[in-house]
Amino acid sequence: MIDLHYWPTPNGWKLSIMLEECGLPYTLKPVNIGRGEQFKPDFLALSPNNRMPAIVDHDPPGGGAPVSVFESGACLIYLAEKTGRFLPTALRERKAVLEWLMWQMGNLGPMAGQNGHFLLYAPEKVPYALERYAKEVNRLYGVLDGQLGRTAAFVAGADYSIADMAIFPWIRVWKAQQVPLQDFPHVKAWYEQLMQRPALRRGIDLGKELRASGIDDEARKALFGQTAQTLRDAGKNP
Repeated sequence: MIDLHYWPTPNGWKLSIMLEECGLPYTLKPVNIGRGEQFKPDFLALSPNNRMPAIVDHDPPGGGAPVSVFESGACLIYLAEKTGRFLPTALRERKAVLEWLMWQMGNLGPMAGQNGHFLLYAPEKVPYALERYAKEVNRLYGVLDGQLGRTAAFVAGADYSIADMAIFPWIRVWKAQQVPLQDFPHVKAWYEQLMQRPALRRGIDLGKELRASGIDDEARKALFGQTAQTLRDAGKNP
């Protein structure tokens, strides 16, 4: 059994999709990031970066004590290696999947996250930031569109992989990101194809009732007011 420490966001969806695709039994452990639950000591013991998702595998390969994993990309690799699915073992194919997984972790996720922040959550409009991140997200969609035009199937080649599962949730929010999806025909076709997968749909539906319709001052402070002192204070208040 796997404990999934999760909130329904793009990064959380990566793991709920993977668990559903693999058919692994799991227990949902909600982490209400709008109420600061990511700073609770028991969660920090699993995820010292105070970010969800994280997993705890109570039946790890080889047996022994439970294994906890934080960072969504690391969790995807762990689950792929545990199940032998969605991450090729052949050198070139594995390399391609890991390249595009790292592309999402280092580029699409952070840039789309900043774009979404300044579009939706910043207390005031900052024209430079809005333009900067909108252009970068547009560029990254172009990179993905070019790759999908070459592969004509999935992001890293002919087979569905953890690279697709990592990238899809950040494309899922294209409307909120104000990206004209029709400008990227290969991305649009890939997105619509993946939306037909029942396991993926179950993954993105997980915990949808938990999502708030807006963001209040308490959530804004928990999400955007963090410093190193926040972690120090969390450690003092178990």
